[in-house]
Amino acid sequence: MYPFEYAAPATLDEALAMLHEHGDEAKILAGGQSLIPILQYRLARPRVVVDINGLPFGTIAADNGRLRLGALVRHHELEESDVIAQRCPVLAEAARLIGNVRVRALGTVGGSLAHADPAAELAMVMTALDAELAIASSSGRRTLASREFFTGPLTTALATDEIVTAIDVPAMREYGWAVEEISRRAGDFAIVAAGALVRLDRAGRIDDARIAFGGVADRPVHARGTEDALRGREPTPETLARAAQVARDALDPPSDAFVSAAYRRHLAGVLCRRALTRAVEGARR
Repeated sequence: MYPFEYAAPATLDEALAMLHEHGDEAKILAGGQSLIPILQYRLARPRVVVDINGLPFGTIAADNGRLRLGALVRHHELEESDVIAQRCPVLAEAARLIGNVRVRALGTVGGSLAHADPAAELAMVMTALDAELAIASSSGRRTLASREFFTGPLTTALATDEIVTAIDVPAMREYGWAVEEISRRAGDFAIVAAGALVRLDRAGRIDDARIAFGGVADRPVHARGTEDALRGREPTPETLARAAQVARDALDPPSDAFVSAAYRRHLAGVLCRRALTRAVEGARR
C-alpha cells in the first residue's frame, strides 16, 4: 500500500465538502471490504480516504409499508433484524450468502451497492425489489432507482462527489421469496444467482412477480419479460418451467476463465426455476 491522507468527518456536510474538493482523488471508507483489497493491489491510488463510519447512517426503519436502510447498515444486521425478517425477509436470505462471517460483520449495504459487482447478491435483490437509493452531494440531494443505478461492471451512476446515504425498499410481507446461486466455493461471488419474489391472489394465481439475475451480465439483470409471462397464471410446475426458459433465452451472458456463456445460460434457467418454485411455496404458506 502507499501513503494517503485519512479523514474522518463528523458530519455529512463535512464529508461531502471533502469529496467535492478532492473529486476522483478521494475514496470513501465504509466497511472496507471492497476498498482495502483495491488499495492493496494498487488498483486505486486516492490522495485521501474519507471514513464515513461516524455518520448516522446505520439504522433500519419501517414506515408506511416501506423500509429505509441506512447506507452503513452491516450485512449481518440484515440477517439478524426482526424488522427485516417480518417485512422483507428476502434481504436476510441474500445477506447470508455474502462472503464469510468477517465480511458480513464489517461490510455495509451502501458499500456493496456502490462497489457494483455484477454478481453481488444485494445488488441483484435490490434490482428485483426496485429499490430506490438516496444520494447526497454538496450541491443537493437526489433519489435514483436501483435499476438505473448500476451502469456496468464496478460502475454506477454516482458522481465522484456523491455518497449513498440510504436505500428505500418496499415491504414484501405477502410475497414468497427465494435466492438461489451457484459459486465455486462457499462465500465466493456467484457464478450465477437468481432472486425471485411471488405474490398470489385469492384464487391462487400469480398476482405479481419480481425476478432478477446476478453474474450473467455487466450489471444485475431485471427479468421483466419473465415477470410479465407469470402474472395472472396458475403457478404450476409447467408454468414456472416455461417462465424460467423465457428468462434463460433472454440472457446473453459472458464466458470467462471459469465457465462458458452456454453454461451460465443453462444455470440461469435452472436457478430461476428453483427460485420460483420456492417463492411460490412460500407465498402459499
